[in-house]
Amino acid sequence: MPFGIYVHVPFCASRCGYCDFNTYTATELGTSVTRDTFHRTLIDEIRYARDIAGDREVDTVFFGGGTPTLLEADALNEILASIRDEFGLTADAEVTTEANPDSVDAAKLAALREGGFTRISLGMQSSASNVLKVLERTHTPGSSSAMAKAARAVGFEHVNLDLIYGTPGESDDDLRRSLDEVLDAGVDHVSAYSLIVEQGTPLARKVARGEIAEPDDDIAAGRYELVDSVLRDAGFDWYEVSNWAKAGGECRHNLAYWRGTDWWGIGPGAHSHLAGERWWNHKHPATYAEALVQVGSPAAEREVLTPEQVQTEAVMLGVRLAEGMPVAAIPVESRTAAAALVGRGLLDGEALLAGRIQLTDSGRLLADGVVRELLG
Repeated sequence: MPFGIYVHVPFCASRCGYCDFNTYTATELGTSVTRDTFHRTLIDEIRYARDIAGDREVDTVFFGGGTPTLLEADALNEILASIRDEFGLTADAEVTTEANPDSVDAAKLAALREGGFTRISLGMQSSASNVLKVLERTHTPGSSSAMAKAARAVGFEHVNLDLIYGTPGESDDDLRRSLDEVLDAGVDHVSAYSLIVEQGTPLARKVARGEIAEPDDDIAAGRYELVDSVLRDAGFDWYEVSNWAKAGGECRHNLAYWRGTDWWGIGPGAHSHLAGERWWNHKHPATYAEALVQVGSPAAEREVLTPEQVQTEAVMLGVRLAEGMPVAAIPVESRTAAAALVGRGLLDGEALLAGRIQLTDSGRLLADGVVRELLG
């Protein structure tokens, strides 16, 4: 069975207004954590993970955050080398790092590629300056695609650009220009997400005060269809509701999550899943580091998944994949609901007859609702 490792680097240069991830700026951390040495703490957990997980070769590694590339290339390469030394990497291992375009340059990209990174995911969000301003992104239009081209030039096998659509003030033309820039960059993977106003974020407070309009679901649906049309015409296929790739460009690490395989999450707030047990680490970097030293484990809580939880999560994730899932994986009492969803044009009828649950194009727009109906 595939085994992946996720490495959470919880640092950001500044906080984007829409983000509710477990991240911290230097001001928020103060002197409790030193960014220059934090990679050593992550390596300590990798050694601990090896003791618990045993002899399991790693086939995907994903550095997320936060902004992993706020760490020096040498530090990131040292973390990867520790994973290689402790577990071993398969010959075709996929090694991804997320990055903001203003946290890398050609030299840093070359150093990461030399260190064994094979894939990079750059946060572009939009090429429209008015959209970037609403999202409180610090990079300038054009910088993401420039770094994508630079990553290709130094030998990265796979390059992704992230987009956010449906931001208040964004026009169809803004999104078209963003997509044009993505295609010009020569990437083989695109992730596109509808803007969600997460409670507790600065964006949510602005919406509540009436400073920014609430994102419109109907507009977002139209934008999704625009993204899908443009990318399909350019040779990309959707393989998960929010992800498109050219042949062979799919993110294997994320596919492993969606297919319910095992992984270990390294770092503050990271979640892990191993042999039906799930646990998650302390969220604050200082608390995480202290627990690792004093308790020997950074885990805050853990649970053994019940058969009902396993089935629910398999449906929630499997439905979103283009490959779909076996009809046998949904509750028996939901088989009638599946037939009704075919009648409403949300599930593929031929696939259902062949024993699989697969979304139609219309179903992709209502994927969450389809999941709810299949779970009763």
